Amino acid sequence: MIPLSLYVHFPWCVRKCPYCDFNSHEVRGGIPEAEYLEALMRDLEAALPEIWGRTVQTVFIGGGTPSLMSAAGLDRLLAGVRSRLTLAPTAEITLEANPGAIEAAQFAAFRAAGANRLSLGIQSFDDAKLAALGRIHSSAEAERAVELALRHFERVNLDLMYALPGQTLEEARRDIETAIAFGPGHLSAYHLTIEPNTAFHLKPPPVPDDDLAADMQEMVEATLAAAGYAHYETSAFAKPGEQCRHNLNYWRFGDYLGIGAGAHSKITDPSHHGSIRREARPRGPRDYLADPAARAWQPVAPADLPGEFMMNALRLIEGFDPALFEERTRLSLSTIGHALKQAEAEGLLMRGNERIAPTPRGQRFLNRLIGLFLAA
Repeated sequence: MIPLSLYVHFPWCVRKCPYCDFNSHEVRGGIPEAEYLEALMRDLEAALPEIWGRTVQTVFIGGGTPSLMSAAGLDRLLAGVRSRLTLAPTAEITLEANPGAIEAAQFAAFRAAGANRLSLGIQSFDDAKLAALGRIHSSAEAERAVELALRHFERVNLDLMYALPGQTLEEARRDIETAIAFGPGHLSAYHLTIEPNTAFHLKPPPVPDDDLAADMQEMVEATLAAAGYAHYETSAFAKPGEQCRHNLNYWRFGDYLGIGAGAHSKITDPSHHGSIRREARPRGPRDYLADPAARAWQPVAPADLPGEFMMNALRLIEGFDPALFEERTRLSLSTIGHALKQAEAEGLLMRGNERIAPTPRGQRFLNRLIGLFLAA
């Protein structure tokens, strides 16, 4: 069976960050927590026939800011999930959180409710950079939140960003070194990207040029490697055994059921020759609450499968076993033979009998590499 994960979307946040293009909505007049939790269970129950008999390996509660949920609400959510699905005994259950004082005070209760991994959105330990990003926490609150997270959770990820407005190479280095000093098992380091439909896109801030941003990326990779973190995905670094299992399932083209406003699913149906379908829930919280069982779905055409697989798998530094491509897509590797040769010719890909992986050049020019398979 293809591994199955569950994603739960919590769409509210205190304030929309100017760089954020996720499906998040500022809290206005309070969060209808009880109503939303009920809607999530109705959504899940409507989806159960799609995944009968399958065991969920990981759960990821993302947003938005899921840590705005009460600890009692998280307990109710996870109890509802367990009563309707079979969770693996060692299931990884991740909760995204922000370092605001209100959420940080609940970390012990979140752990007691059943979350066993915390992903903390730090972004920077520099007050000026946090202000430029529109974050509502201070560097002192960030440091305190990290300390509390590591006290209460066995597995902690810290999210950082670089190439921030006005950032120097040394400022980016200080952020990474500060994070390392806490000793988390996992670090995510993202290059700030100006996305469409964001406040930064309408009014772009002064950000480092491409050369300086590239220097920052190289510094991040070298500094984390020296500290014992393996670079295992484009933006993810982990100590041994600390990789995010939920995200690995995405990158290995596993299945996932998404519930909540704007959540997406990818489900393989073994009874129909391994056909794959994608689903999307209504994005707006009001629309979702009005009909949690509503969803738009469409099959993934066989011609699109190679590109979709490679878009995920080539984010992994180690690449993938060729047999995985055939197992997850039900297509022969010869389907992408021409694109593989082209990628090798351009120095973007290395290929062996047991491993296909991006070269260092392919990692730097990942969009070009993936594009070869989207066009295949």
